[in-house]
Amino acid sequence: MAQRTVLVVLFDGVQSLDVSGPVEVFAGAEKHTPGSYRIRTASLDGAPVRTSSLTLVPDGILAEAPDPHTLVVPGGEGTRRPDPPLVDWLRAHGPRAGRLVSVCTGAALLAAAGLLDGRRATTHWAHSDRLARRHPAVEVDPEPIYIRDGDVYTSAGVTSGIDLALALVEEDLGRDVALTIARHLVVFLRRPGNQAQFSAQLAAQTATREPLREVQQWITEHPADDLSIESLAARAGLSPRHFARAFRAETGTTPGRHVEHVRLEHARRLLEDTADGVERISRASGYGTPEAMRRAFLKTLGVPPAEYRRRFRPAPDTTQVH
Repeated sequence: MAQRTVLVVLFDGVQSLDVSGPVEVFAGAEKHTPGSYRIRTASLDGAPVRTSSLTLVPDGILAEAPDPHTLVVPGGEGTRRPDPPLVDWLRAHGPRAGRLVSVCTGAALLAAAGLLDGRRATTHWAHSDRLARRHPAVEVDPEPIYIRDGDVYTSAGVTSGIDLALALVEEDLGRDVALTIARHLVVFLRRPGNQAQFSAQLAAQTATREPLREVQQWITEHPADDLSIESLAARAGLSPRHFARAFRAETGTTPGRHVEHVRLEHARRLLEDTADGVERISRASGYGTPEAMRRAFLKTLGVPPAEYRRRFRPAPDTTQVH
């Protein structure tokens, strides 16, 4: 088995977890399968860099680093005004890496180097609009936690770098190894790449008017109830037409779409946290039938409920990483 070199780019203002998250995944894989990865960090001058919370000492200088199998570009405040020499280095060396990976706003550095032109990419949802405005040649999708476009992989905010790193380990060494690393890190293997970056409650704004806030809370607590516009409007004391218009104006989404998100999220949690059957979960989540829930999962997550549960709730295992 050929050893894969993983090179992580460091710079002042880098987000520390964007670095440590993927590094811990690859380091765990190396411990599990010796000789699988060689992990290196490097900055432009080899000097220590100040991260969002601590100081990191690179292993070396970028100019002296050999072309890696996997080049990881983290994000952080330092990506807001990219260092021109760093962008030049990425422009020259990025295409020579076997895999090009960004975490969070590291996508801004890749885009500045022209490495995302004509590609679909993601980044932290709060920075997606800026990325799209500054780099119109990039197809920015703010929804998924990570995206693969050829040999270029981009991920969303911070901890999604762990999800992407686990996906890369699974690609390289198989699911069993990635699952072992995930258990050691006490994370799930693995969130589907097209899973939304944030929950239904976070995705929708909280309504300012009390009746609408109460309706939002009711939806969250009673996903299996009658959540038709007529029923919700009656609970808010409004006509269906007025309710639908006011709900969208205050939350940024329609009542129907919000209900869809809440029900999907409720079903996901039951699949992750319980051993209940799909039929019971579909009823408890308001879908009524397993087929209706299956269609919702395929539409939004790209996987059926059974596969989602397999990824999130693997069979018990006592394997440890030492």
